[in-house]
Amino acid sequence: MLKAIIVEDEPKSRKLLEELVAGSGKNIMVVATADSVTSGYNAIIQHKPDLVFLDIEMHSETGFDLLEKFREIDFEIIFTTAYEHYALKAIKFCAIDYLLKPIDIEDLKAAIEKVEKRRTKDNINKNIEVLLNNMKSKSNEDHQIALPTQDGLIFVHVCDIIYCESDGPYTTFHFKRPEKIVTSKNLKEYEDLLEEHKFFRIHKSYLINLKEIKKYFRGEGGQVLMTNGATIEVSKRKKEAFLNSLSLI
Repeated sequence: MLKAIIVEDEPKSRKLLEELVAGSGKNIMVVATADSVTSGYNAIIQHKPDLVFLDIEMHSETGFDLLEKFREIDFEIIFTTAYEHYALKAIKFCAIDYLLKPIDIEDLKAAIEKVEKRRTKDNINKNIEVLLNNMKSKSNEDHQIALPTQDGLIFVHVCDIIYCESDGPYTTFHFKRPEKIVTSKNLKEYEDLLEEHKFFRIHKSYLINLKEIKKYFRGEGGQVLMTNGATIEVSKRKKEAFLNSLSLI
């Protein structure tokens, strides 16, 4: 039986989530609820939950303020958030589970199932550690991204990525070191996540780190030579936007 705590400042949302969890049919029980960082911290210390449903925005505080209070996080976390919240991309960047309000029961069930599977593995909250470090870092150069693979999550520094290559529903990452990692997400998802880190999709099959371009060869669309020796075509329709992006580096 999973022990869960709900930390949510809105009474109606808190009650609704509690009812959804109870009716999920999963092996889970809500042992406490809280409406603030302080009450949430006290509830976690007292009940030692397996899982915390954590609202991101709580009046003048955030769920991240709560997490910062712990030296070690030995419980699973599922964030609850509005779709447009500024931190949603940061959460996705670290492959952390979240539920969009209003919460859908099937999404809730799927998130709980993931928690049940992860509880048997080591380092269950490395992604939370990475999330907090990313948010505190003043430079994107220090950011890490979580890559889901068949063996679990692999954390890599964004600055070590040279380019990403599409392979249907999968994406292959190419690094400065002679190594490749195949992930179970498509290239579009990484395009959305990495655009703020000076990555540009020059072709339907390639997303490149603009800082790792060694040379650009002119042509109908042209080609780029990357620092690892790879030569990649630039799509004709992407050429103008690509050259504009280069001028901003």
